Parts: sequence; C-alpha cells; structure tokens
Amino acid sequence: MTTTATDTANPEIGERIDVNGIGTNYIVAGEGEPLILIHGSGPGVTAYANWRGVIPDLAKSFRCYAPDTLGFGYTDFPADIQGFDMDRWIAHLTGFMDALGIESAHFIGNSYGGALTLALAARHPERVRRAVLMGAAGVPFDVTEGLKKVWGYEPSVDAMRDLMNTFAFDSSLVKEEIVRSRFEASVRPGAHEAYSSLFPEPRQRWLDALASSEADLKALPHEIIAIHGREDVIVPFEVSLRFSQLIPNCELHIFGNCGHWTQIEKRDRFIALVTPFLHGA
Repeated sequence: MTTTATDTANPEIGERIDVNGIGTNYIVAGEGEPLILIHGSGPGVTAYANWRGVIPDLAKSFRCYAPDTLGFGYTDFPADIQGFDMDRWIAHLTGFMDALGIESAHFIGNSYGGALTLALAARHPERVRRAVLMGAAGVPFDVTEGLKKVWGYEPSVDAMRDLMNTFAFDSSLVKEEIVRSRFEASVRPGAHEAYSSLFPEPRQRWLDALASSEADLKALPHEIIAIHGREDVIVPFEVSLRFSQLIPNCELHIFGNCGHWTQIEKRDRFIALVTPFLHGA
C-alpha cells in the first residue's frame, strides 16, 4: 500500500492512493472498524463536501474512509470512459479496499452511492459488514425531474443554487458558501466534461444501470437500514420502501420535512440512528 499525504489548504483533497493505475483521492479519519462512505452523483460533489458534517462524529467510533469515486472530485478520470458502467465502478471500489488492505467494511451510501453499495454487497457479500442506504437509488423507477436537473446541470452559479435548493426541503440550509464551493468544483479544468459524460441523454438508461435485480436484493444476507427524506424529489422515498420489501434484513426510516440531504437536514437524528446500528446494537 502506497499513499500520499497531500500538502494543501483545500480540505476536499485528502490522501491519494493508486487504485489499479487510477490516482484516487480520499478522506480518512478516526479509529475503529472500517467504515466507507460513498457520496452521491451531483455536480461539484466530493467525498468531503458530501460527508464533512458527519465524519467528525462517525470518526469517534470508526475508521472512516470517504473516496472520490470515478468521475468525481479529485480522483483521476480515465479518458476512455463513456458513460456509467457498474462493473468498472465496482472494480474501482474493491480495488480501493484492496489497496488499503481492507478486507471488509461497513458502508454508508448516499443516492448513487447507495446503489453502488447494494451492487457491491450483491457481488461481493464478504466485503460488506453492515450497510446504511441514504436516499439511495438501486431499484427501477422512472427518472424524476429532479434527477434530470442534477444530471443535466450546465455550470452557472444560479444553476447550482437552484440545484442545491432542489436537494434540500428547507432552503435556509442552502448557504451561499455551499453554492459557491460546489460551483467552483464543477468548473475546475476538465470537471464538467467528465461529469457530463457520465449520465448523458437519454438518462433513464443510467438509472436502470444503477438498479440491482430483485433476486440479488432478496438474497442479501446483510443487516441494512434505509433512510429517506419524505420530501425527496431526486429519488422518491418509495425506492427505500421497496428496499424494505425486498431485502430480508432491511429496516426503513422515513424522515418528514426532509429532502435528499438526510445527513445535513436531519444530521443529529442521522448520527443517533446510524452509530448504534453500525455497532450492532
């Protein structure tokens, strides 16, 4: 394992490790059982941006790893990628674990990150301990207008502000600092070109590619909780309801007055729910 500690004032840039030839940026904090946090698929997203509000608390109990996945943040984006490919993304995720010597870990997956978590659990069940799905995709549903807006983003401050307001039920949580930082991240050299190549029109096909089969979900042996905001207009809460119907050991939690940002909008409840669950309580 070879990691490089970066010397930068940018908190989104953490450690860097080679994963099958792909330079991969990740945040690491804490001690304890390994916990891997997989971010969502919004423009300008990074692992740090997605999880910065909860990692300090989770790191009190777990060794937290939050990678920038392929196509996002400060992880290299191979030039030959043309659209999302679950096989390739899962290979990068397992390669990340291998490079760090992590045989198995707990997972928290946000939105598209939840779909990756489910696919990993289905294909490599021995690599996943317990899992938390948060506003997750992973079963078939019709692409929403909110998700079309996310994947169809064209860079501007106003467009990013509108998008952030779509994520949150309570618009007062959308601070200008968040808007500006996400916008700046979305216009870094090459960032928008990489992002726009992941989920081009027609977008339904990429949502379908994120879905696990009913047979795979029914066969999962893992303890899982699905957390969803009732007012989520990106991924409807009925998706998590479907998880609870298909996955044998899945517990469902729906938060009212909450959109797609459960870990931000209901942060304290999120921490109070997730921490004991991952400890096996």
